[in-house]
Amino acid sequence: MRKQLKITGAFLFSILLSVNIYGQSKEFEISKNIDIYASLFKELQLNYVDEIKPGELNEAAINALLESLDPYTVYISESEIEDYKFMTTGQYGGIGALIQKREEYIIISEPYKGFPADKAGLMAGDRIISIDGKPVKGKDASQVSELMKGQPGSSFDIIVERPGLEEKLRKTITREEIKIDDVPYYGMLENNTGYIKLRSFTDNSGRAVANAFKELKDSNEMNAVILDLRNNGGGLLHEAVNIMDIFVDKGELIVETKGKLEDKNKTYKTRRKAIDSDIPVALLINERSASASEIVSGSIQDLDRGVLVGQRTFGKGLVQNILPLSYNTKAKVTVAKYYIPSGRCIQEVDYSGKNGDAADKEQVPDSLLKTYKTRNGRKVYDSKGIRPDIEVTPKNPSRIALTLYAKNHIFDFATKYKQDHDSIATAQAFTITDKTYDSFLAYLEGKDFEYTTETEKALENLKEKAQAEEYYQFIEKHLGQLKEDLENHKSNDLITFQNDIKDFLRNEIITRYYYQRGAIEGSLKDDKQVKKAIEILADQDTYHSILQGTYKDTDK
Repeated sequence: MRKQLKITGAFLFSILLSVNIYGQSKEFEISKNIDIYASLFKELQLNYVDEIKPGELNEAAINALLESLDPYTVYISESEIEDYKFMTTGQYGGIGALIQKREEYIIISEPYKGFPADKAGLMAGDRIISIDGKPVKGKDASQVSELMKGQPGSSFDIIVERPGLEEKLRKTITREEIKIDDVPYYGMLENNTGYIKLRSFTDNSGRAVANAFKELKDSNEMNAVILDLRNNGGGLLHEAVNIMDIFVDKGELIVETKGKLEDKNKTYKTRRKAIDSDIPVALLINERSASASEIVSGSIQDLDRGVLVGQRTFGKGLVQNILPLSYNTKAKVTVAKYYIPSGRCIQEVDYSGKNGDAADKEQVPDSLLKTYKTRNGRKVYDSKGIRPDIEVTPKNPSRIALTLYAKNHIFDFATKYKQDHDSIATAQAFTITDKTYDSFLAYLEGKDFEYTTETEKALENLKEKAQAEEYYQFIEKHLGQLKEDLENHKSNDLITFQNDIKDFLRNEIITRYYYQRGAIEGSLKDDKQVKKAIEILADQDTYHSILQGTYKDTDK
């Protein structure tokens, strides 16, 4: 314990030494509060009724301190270092598979093609029984994941149960350096339109996109290209600039960062001649496109270099640095805001509230939004993310489809389907036939998939309101009839919403045979945003009118 207190004291002293830049009054305030913290820590150790765990207590205190700031400023303990390395590099030592917890066991939910789990013959649906002879029943996914990660080249034995087989399977798996592709799929679509899916911004993402673009251009008569940034939460800022090098010539301002310290004020420009500065470009964005995705999409928009199709992005205009702390720990700290070419910052939530009060951390109201202009003079706005040039709202899946997915009935049927069928048609051609859907309905017999619709919730809420206001006796009969009618219609949901359910089934089954690449390829055929982007890119008059600000959306 004394050693722990000495470590804590040394850590706090190092903080004290670093505060001189804030002036004497700030130094005294920090010094006073650090002294209070150290005194409390000591008294807890001496007087608290039970033994305390200094490490856990200190980490809880740090996390509570950081909660008063923005959610992106976090403490990284020594045990979490590898996870943060993976976030920036996309690399780790392991087997290359997604896992999930089902009841008391961990199952393989998706092996990555060509990686150790796949090479060893593990399949989606396999239940993990033991690793190196140690039972894993009752462990959570993170614990089992740690057991399977390790030094590339090292091996371990795993025993799994596979649905449909009586005997357990024993496999020996050799770990490898796992690098998840930032570009999981690229290919050609109709009207000679190229398509590139970018999953994240880790080391060399820009090179991966550039290589995909060059291959599509060199091997095809590519007249336009779609870059898909949907659900891309961002990553490394400089990789966003590297991607802009593909489409914008050298010397163009892409992003500026501005912070409290002088060395955080930086300007990032394109550094080389563009691979193609003329090809029509469409970017697909949605509410989960954030950070570096917003730098790319915002720069494309501000420079009038392409058209944005989809929904408003997340709205993260903050920059974080990883700062080293004592004893191999780190802190990810927000050090600056970023500004795209028009000069706007697209940060949606203001975290600079007085005293870190959560109530002061609010969205910027529309009345305070500032207007900026793109290169061609189109109006754009700060805060609240990047707004698309053409809005396309995806269809929300039905409640029953989501329930069947959440309760793993879709997953389990796909596992059974793979056991019964050696192969399927190509990812683009495969469909769920009526015969297959009838098999799924038969599979569901006797299984639980109870769910509550929004309409049912509204009726229950109306009943409570009516009872509170003493109107229920007047409408009880009508509410009862509405509930009965709703139940009758709900019983047909498996038929009414079969197209939604078939989409889930199709995607899950395709993934069993063609992995993530196939799942993406198979989903493009009926993708509303992709179809709209292709339509715009094929009509040059429409494309250029959007960039000039003269386009009138007749669909609205």
